[in-house]
Amino acid sequence: MILTALAVLLVLLLLSVPVAATLMVLALFLDQFFSPFPLINAMGDVLWSASDSFLLIAIPLFILLGEILVRTGIARGTYRSLESWLSWLPGGLLHANIATATLFSATSGSSVATAATIGTVAIPQGKDLGYNPRLFTGSIAAGGTLGIMIPPSINLIVYGFLTETSIPQLFAAGLLPGLLLAGLFVLGSALLCLWKPSLGGPSTHHSWRERIVGLKNLVPVLTLFGIVVGSIYAGWATPTEAASLGVIGALIIALSMGKLSWSVIIEALEGTMRTTGMIMLIIMASYFLNFVLASTGITRELSSFLAEAGFGPYLTLLLIIVMYIVLGFFIETLSLMVITIPIVAPIIISLGFDPVWFGILLILLIEMALITPPVGLNLYVVQGVRKGGPFNDVMIGAMPYVGMMLIMALLLVLFPTIALYLPGLLG
Repeated sequence: MILTALAVLLVLLLLSVPVAATLMVLALFLDQFFSPFPLINAMGDVLWSASDSFLLIAIPLFILLGEILVRTGIARGTYRSLESWLSWLPGGLLHANIATATLFSATSGSSVATAATIGTVAIPQGKDLGYNPRLFTGSIAAGGTLGIMIPPSINLIVYGFLTETSIPQLFAAGLLPGLLLAGLFVLGSALLCLWKPSLGGPSTHHSWRERIVGLKNLVPVLTLFGIVVGSIYAGWATPTEAASLGVIGALIIALSMGKLSWSVIIEALEGTMRTTGMIMLIIMASYFLNFVLASTGITRELSSFLAEAGFGPYLTLLLIIVMYIVLGFFIETLSLMVITIPIVAPIIISLGFDPVWFGILLILLIEMALITPPVGLNLYVVQGVRKGGPFNDVMIGAMPYVGMMLIMALLLVLFPTIALYLPGLLG
């Protein structure tokens, strides 16, 4: 039954059937051939229960927050400010790419939006200064992945919803690993450019006055991060309420900077509706598939197989990590999450691993899938923004950052406190 379900899933994905439809067709197929009861009769109740959670309202709100930031051009000032502080390092603007992506990750919650925003600002400047297009575009694609690790993160909300794990705990757990990963990106970029200067570009120097004056451009992003994350941990707002506060804050900031117009609002709302519709259809379909998997006993069969195989906790964890890396080559990230979490999470938790810690490790592996071909979404986003040049440049340029993510995964396994320290302070 497990092999049949996997075969049907892979066939549907290879046929490019939309993800939500793939999940629903697979659920109906398993119901028809492997369930002794007509599970389709419960579809209405299951789909409704998957979509009426107050927590899920945070998803369109965080998407709208990111859309407002992208369409009001706040990123350009932020990039210039961070460039003045970091472009003296070996690799020059590579570090501004990563640092700006880190800051925007702390507000948008979306890797694709972050990569598109930074790419739009950085790529023209990199071309003008003669940067090597490979590592330069690779740094943008990799920096964009931080959008789903550093809170607020839409993917962490989905993980928390599917596993019934505390969202504030997950947000706290993602902060240190996200910043550490950004630090690894900066360090790795600098070392690569020290080893082979042609991989980077010219380092530039700015006066202290220019740097200090430019700090005002960081205020909007840092203010929004303080509003969203600060209100959650101060106990003033739930994640959903914090997201709404972030949207209001973004509108006020954009208005005060003279960058808000009706066209911006309409475009932001249209983008939000498209993305939210896609995410909600996937979540609802995955919820019904999870119900079918549990009812037909597939989840129980897989858990029993792993338990009887006697692999041990860490060998099982290694197999799951390898599985995510391989599947990440072929399956879009959100789809990969909702397909696998209901099966994998119970196994991991039964082995004694912390669900909050595993959520962060999973997000790291999902980040890797964003920059590994052939389906790495951030690679296509950066290539689209780039508007020319071979796609191989972006793929090759992202590979060193995949290696840095593997180092980060090893650190998380060896030192779980990296993810669990801040949640432990919250209690």
